[in-house]
Amino acid sequence: KPTIFIQPDNCCWHLWERRLNSMCSRAMASKTPVGFIGLGNMGNPMAKNLVKHGYPVVAYDIFPEACKEFQDSGAQVMDSPADVAERADRIITMLPSSPNAVEVYTGANGILKKVKKGSLLIDSSTIDPAVSKELAKAVEKMGAVFMDAPVSGGVGAARAGNLTFMVGGVEQEFDAAKELLTCMGSNVIYCGEVGTGQAAKICNNMLLAISMIGTAEAMNLGIRLGLDPKLLAKILNMSSGRCWSSDTYNPVPGVMEGVPSANNYQGGFGTTLMAKDLGLAQITAINTKTPVPFGSLAHQIYRMMCAKGYALKDFSAVFQFLREEENL
Repeated sequence: KPTIFIQPDNCCWHLWERRLNSMCSRAMASKTPVGFIGLGNMGNPMAKNLVKHGYPVVAYDIFPEACKEFQDSGAQVMDSPADVAERADRIITMLPSSPNAVEVYTGANGILKKVKKGSLLIDSSTIDPAVSKELAKAVEKMGAVFMDAPVSGGVGAARAGNLTFMVGGVEQEFDAAKELLTCMGSNVIYCGEVGTGQAAKICNNMLLAISMIGTAEAMNLGIRLGLDPKLLAKILNMSSGRCWSSDTYNPVPGVMEGVPSANNYQGGFGTTLMAKDLGLAQITAINTKTPVPFGSLAHQIYRMMCAKGYALKDFSAVFQFLREEENL
């Protein structure tokens, strides 16, 4: 049979050409290196998932031993954030606090020393929304784009690539950020302008801390009343008290496998970091004149835990803290 070719009109042809060029550009961009700064409990598995999706990673961490695993696998490891910016025009940062983020971006050897115009900088740290906005201004002056994209889900979700990303920034750049973030997460949500991702994350973590303390209190009370902890957890998880802290991340040793409470509260999300996030919630609550009485109490409890030797343990160790603190 003869081949019939229908000539598209000019409008359709140009639309098809633009789509083809866009597809080619994305394919080429996908092969370019992605910088990753901060290879801690969360950053390490996140960077590994980028590698699994075919992205060459250019890595940096202030602790050289954190980079060794990537270096052994053939990834490029740099000596400073500035060196990462020189090699990559898409960079993800995953850092512990606002001061760390400021140093990595604006310090003497920071990203902005060698950032290329048009670069996309995505910060997945949990920091003060006001700091995110200041960093965005500094990045914009250098002709680059900054987006805040903090995460929820914990280390388990980071390993599985099932994180939730809460993204703030210029909406036109969201698709470019999403291309990378979907390699590490199953939910990538646009929240609004820079800082709104951080706002969503702070609200989430305040609720998480409150619910973890509540779960720990309920489990402790039930155990002291003679209930088997596994049975009590089962009942809670089929009842109205069910929450993530009870059914996915239970704080009682022996109730669940594969969670920090099954490993002497090692790994996971540190008590120090939870206290820091609750401090951010307090600052924003004061600035917006928002009453957060339970959030304030949770902040005090986690600060007490830090002062009493729990700083490096997972935040679910609040159960152990309550068990040991008879005078609370």
